[in-house]
Amino acid sequence: MIGMTILKPVVALAAWTMIMWIWMYATRIPAISKLPKPTEPGADQGWTGAMLESLIPREIQWKAHNYNHLHEAPTVFYAVCIVLAMIGQGDGLNTTIAWVYVALRIVHSIWQSTVNKVGIRFLLFALSSLALMALTLHAALAVF
Repeated sequence: MIGMTILKPVVALAAWTMIMWIWMYATRIPAISKLPKPTEPGADQGWTGAMLESLIPREIQWKAHNYNHLHEAPTVFYAVCIVLAMIGQGDGLNTTIAWVYVALRIVHSIWQSTVNKVGIRFLLFALSSLALMALTLHAALAVF
């Protein structure tokens, strides 16, 4: 179908998000299991990610932070790509931009989850945001 190739990077980013989910729990669960067991009844109920910030190593938390980030700006990416596919504008340049966005988000994930130097992380985020803005502009021009 015309305009549907843009769905490939959409699925790729969704798959990457699931990989980050696995990585997050593969590191987080062992770190949590090493914590001292609470002695007060109910002391381990209702824990949040924020409560874990001070309890497990920050390098472990970086994966969780990135997993959360993959549910922020990428939601706009998914919506815009679906719009472009629906109106037959999901081929050519738009697909290329979508792949660039996905590549930048994957590099951003790996960087944030391992090195996490904020300057480079922000650059990767900013570049991916520019790609997302371009896709959004293309969708707006086609729809309006």
